[in-house]
Amino acid sequence: MTGDTTLHRNEKEQVEVHKTLSAINRAWRSGRPSGMLRHLHPDITMKLPDFSGEVVGREKLVSSFVEFSKNACVITYSETDEQINVVRNCAVASFHFDMVYETATYRERSRGRDLWVFVKTAGKWLAVWRMMFDLDEVRKKKK
Repeated sequence: MTGDTTLHRNEKEQVEVHKTLSAINRAWRSGRPSGMLRHLHPDITMKLPDFSGEVVGREKLVSSFVEFSKNACVITYSETDEQINVVRNCAVASFHFDMVYETATYRERSRGRDLWVFVKTAGKWLAVWRMMFDLDEVRKKKK
């Protein structure tokens, strides 16, 4: 019986992590990145591709989404193959993304995997770490 209880609790936690991740993505995609703040730990770290650098802190991370929103228009965006694993108060969520966006000078197609790590604190899932990997980016200058 203990196994069944654990399984149902784990499924419930996976749903909660999914809801949190969806809220994060919905906020930046709808042009209001500040809506992400309540889902991010104050000390969240985002590793840049190939571990080439990092963005540390909730405000800096949200600022990067604000800059993207100011300078780019998303033409298409999709998410597939979401995977969420939960162990106690820690969760890892990832999904494949495919996005086409335009700036004033170029159009880019970006595909890859987005990975987020969450910690449950005071009954709430907060993102603490993020990285995009397996990136395939094709940029074309606008004419």
